[in-house]
This record gives sequence, C-alpha cells and structure tokens, in this order.
Amino acid sequence: MKIDFIDVSDTRKNLVVEIPSQVVDAEIDKISRDYSRAARVPGFRPGKVPAKVVRQRFRDQILHDVAHGLIPRAVDEALRERGVEPVNTPDIRDVVVEEGQPLKFTATFETVPPIDPGDYSHLTVRRKLVTVPDAAVEDALNKLRDRAARYETIEDRGIQHGDSVVMDLKRTAEAKADDPENPTGEPHTDRHDNVTVDIGGHANPPGFDEELIGLSSGEHKIFHIHYPPDYTVQELAGTDVEYDVTIKAIRKRVLPELDDEFAKDLGQFDSLDALRSRVQGDLEHEATHEAERESRGDLLRQLAGRVEFDVPSSLLDREIDRRVEEFVRRLIEQQIDPMRTNINWEEFRERQKEAAAEAVRSALVLDEIARREAITASEQDVEEEIERYAERSGRTPAAVRARLDKEGGLARLHSGLRRERTVEFLLSRATTIREP
Repeated sequence: MKIDFIDVSDTRKNLVVEIPSQVVDAEIDKISRDYSRAARVPGFRPGKVPAKVVRQRFRDQILHDVAHGLIPRAVDEALRERGVEPVNTPDIRDVVVEEGQPLKFTATFETVPPIDPGDYSHLTVRRKLVTVPDAAVEDALNKLRDRAARYETIEDRGIQHGDSVVMDLKRTAEAKADDPENPTGEPHTDRHDNVTVDIGGHANPPGFDEELIGLSSGEHKIFHIHYPPDYTVQELAGTDVEYDVTIKAIRKRVLPELDDEFAKDLGQFDSLDALRSRVQGDLEHEATHEAERESRGDLLRQLAGRVEFDVPSSLLDREIDRRVEEFVRRLIEQQIDPMRTNINWEEFRERQKEAAAEAVRSALVLDEIARREAITASEQDVEEEIERYAERSGRTPAAVRARLDKEGGLARLHSGLRRERTVEFLLSRATTIREP
C-alpha cells in the first residue's frame, strides 16, 4: 500500500492512499461471491448466477462495498504506522475504484501536535482576599426586607411617589406616517383594566407619573404624552399618545422592621443577630467560591498561552456546541423558549470563538500534564459526580448513567473529572499571590 502523508498545517493532515490492484480485485471477488449467493436474477436459480452476470448487474453496489470495506482498514493501518491519532473522523474524498486498478483516495483529518506544557512546577496564581464588608451584609438584609414588603390600601390622600396604583387605562396612539401596517392612518387604541403601576417605575412613560401625582381613588383623568424620537420602544418613538385613566386603588408599600420578629418570620432564626450571621456566612462562602473560580481561571489562561498553534476546528466547534447547548439549557430552566427569542444564533456562536479556543487550548495542556503525571479519575469519582447530577436533576443515578452511556457521555465525564483533578494538582503546587 502506497501512502503519502501531507502536512496541510500544524493540525490538518492529508493521507493520499493507493491500495494495490490485486488487493482490490481480491475484495471484488469476495464480495461478488457474496452477491452470487444472495442475488435474485430472472432466468437463474438462486445461488447459481454466474460471476460475470453478477459483476455486470451489481457493478456499482459491489464497488461501493469494496471501497466501504477497504478504505477504513487502510486509514487505520496508515494512522497506526505513523503513530497519529485524529481528533475527528477522517473526511474521505477523491475516491477512485475500478476492477483491475489500484483504489485511490484522500483522507483529510485533524490532529493535535505534540504539546510541551513547559515548567508547571512553579506556576503563580492570583487569589483575592475574601472580605465581606458590613455594608454588603446590610444590603443583603435590606433585599430580604424588600422581598417581604406588603401593601396597604390608602384612602385619605392622593397618589405619591413610591405608591402602587391599580387603575383602568385606555391608551390611544396616533398613527405613524407611512406605516405599512396602518395605511389608513387610524389611531390605535388599547384598553387594560385593573392594571398595577408602580409610581416611579423605570418602565413608565416619560411624564406619566407626574400626571398621576395627587389623584385620589375614584378620580378620572385624560392627558397626553409626547414620546421623544429616541424612545427605546420604536413603535412609540416620536408619537403623541392620549391616556385615559381611572384610579381604582392606591396602595403604599410597607417594609417590615429589621428586628428579631422579622428574622423569626423567615424561619430557623431566633434573632436578627442569627440571621445576620447566616447572611455573613453565605456572602463569605460566595466570595470564597468566586475567588477560587478566578484563581482557576488565571491558571487556565496561563496554560492556554503555552499552546502556540491554532486549535483544530473540530475541537473548537465541539466546544462552541457545548457552550450553546449549556446556554439553551439555562433558558429552558427559566421557562424561556429558545426558538422564540430574538437571538441571532450565528452571531452568538461567533462571539463564543475566542473563549472557546482558550478553553480548548487549556484542556489540551491539562490532558498532557495528566498523562505525564499519571493523573486519573477513579470509578468512585465518576459515581459521585453522577449522584450529584442525579440529585440536582431529580433523577435516579441509574437513569443518569444509562443516559450518559447511551449518548457517549461517560467518556466525556471521565475526561472532565481528570482535568479537574489536574487543576487541583497544579493549584496545590502553585505559588499564590494574595490580592486585596
């Protein structure tokens, strides 16, 4: 077998292969005999069709089967001889197969060049000092108060800033010039009953709140608002809108006192001090986790910088796919239909390229270090990770493992855990610089 190995780039290779004609003819004979035993040809008894007739009648199918049988074996043999491991399935093209002729084809694939991770025994990573200021604790407590706020109906005064107002609202908007959806130029009116409007809310139209200040429950008012040309809602920008409102109720937002009773109402706390201590601990835990995440990111960026070649496109596409799938999963968890968003998915993928390439480079270096240091993930590590995922997803560990096994995810899980162990190994040996 004749093989030409061509370096297209650091990561892209071509194999130009020529399989001798005698090997091809032997395969044709073998497959033709198989066809002869199974072929049903009018005028011949089953299993008695002459080889010449079979080769003529089933020529294209036989040559296809010959190529399908010989090419994968030839590629595997060529890769083993070269000691090359592709990261994607080779793309087979320019196939030429004829009886009495050598079988010729070109296989294109990507591979990862040898990686030198350099000296990783003296890495330096930055680590932020974990501090939680008192102001952050008070801010968190005040957010808890905000979520526990209640509303009281107000009867003895007019609307003030900060009130929540229930109203019937009719809005009549003038037609925009040259609007293809409204060629007649008729004003558009919509009505909403018992809507709640927070006075001072960011989404309120410009000047809307001022028109309502001082109105009492039961009052009715008609007023006009001009939307500026640069208004964020394009349909309203530059238009005049008439509002017809009837005030149904005025409610005042009342915050609970930040005291022991408030803490007890939240549950599991005997006093405000106990709640404050819990909030402090939670914030410290979050800050510690964030500091660890940043240190890990610092380490991975350093490792990625040690890869000087462009990463294989197949690995890059795989990482981008993973990021898109993760983003879609988060949308679904928030009960958002990804297909109903205004996301340009091609642009979204393009924006992932730089970060994805860095992630691939760091993963390649981690894999090489893991090989050199004989770092592995045990079966117990895999089982524990499956159990954690099962707990988060509300499924049984057996169901999670079965799905991973079906989708080929166990190998990815094992590889990911091995990389995590390698990161832990490197961080344990790195010099940490504390930063404020």
